[in-house]
Amino acid sequence: MLQARYHRRGPVPQDVIAAEAFSLPPPGAGQVLVEVLAAPINPSDVLTLTGDYGSLPPLPAIGGNEGVGRVVEAGEGVTLAPGQRVLLPVGSGTWTTHQLADARALVPLPSEGDAVQLSMLAVNPPTAALLLRGFVDLAPGEWVLQNAANSAVGGYLVQLARAAGLRTVNVVRRAEAVEAVREAGGDVVLVDGDDLAARVQEATGGARPRLGVDAVGGAASGRLADALAPGGTLVNYGAMSGEPCAVSAGALVFRGITVRGFWLARWFRTATPAVRTALFAELAAHVASGTLHARVQATYPIAKIREAVAAAAAGGRDGKIVLVPDETDRA
Repeated sequence: MLQARYHRRGPVPQDVIAAEAFSLPPPGAGQVLVEVLAAPINPSDVLTLTGDYGSLPPLPAIGGNEGVGRVVEAGEGVTLAPGQRVLLPVGSGTWTTHQLADARALVPLPSEGDAVQLSMLAVNPPTAALLLRGFVDLAPGEWVLQNAANSAVGGYLVQLARAAGLRTVNVVRRAEAVEAVREAGGDVVLVDGDDLAARVQEATGGARPRLGVDAVGGAASGRLADALAPGGTLVNYGAMSGEPCAVSAGALVFRGITVRGFWLARWFRTATPAVRTALFAELAAHVASGTLHARVQATYPIAKIREAVAAAAAGGRDGKIVLVPDETDRA
């Protein structure tokens, strides 16, 4: 068994983590031993290693916040059978070959569907779904405006919006990202800039979106707010610019724009188990059918965790970095 563990945090994320051998006891009552099939590296994982994320686990810790696995052995009183694929508990340290888990915390998954795609189910797809549904009651045919559209959340939002009959205006920060978002199904793709509001209105035939989704912060937040309809809602869920949202008083006071924040961890704490299970079942069905997917740039074994984290932290990626334990990890 091998796991990616870190004992400190630091500015260079790949320097603080390493693959370490470990062992686990047999599962006790109510527990299962899970073989991890795949676990992605998210931006929040990188920020956790550097110490810049909003919630940090105590040290030492195992990296990884989401993943998919297969039940290997079940303890007494567990109904999950060996071979059952499961969604691993969020925040449970998923960068590992094996995990001992409370069976009640696992979400059963269909046997169909690519394990790498299913491994990304717990963070970005629900974030995209809740951003679309949780703030503005949109009708089919309406427009949604988002920046960081070439991000993983942005890609899922495009796909979920299309499935709901919504149209998307997608903003990216570099011209070379435009084509990938178009290929993913984005209706309109624009490069961010000072005249964004005018270009959004031109591209939509005069329509102004009532919902804006912001992952960048800084002046980019203000440009999205200026492109929204009066009374519209801007939802921020990230700060890629490293700056706080900068929305003008004119947008807030005279145009009635509302600014809200979203953090998936807070939703996990407040949503009922039934609500969480229903959302994951819906999203898993989309993934299993192939209608919901994310771009993957590369996969790495646990033994190459430092190379994997370095790749995930690098800019200009065209897809996710995913850890896929192989036979050398389990040797």
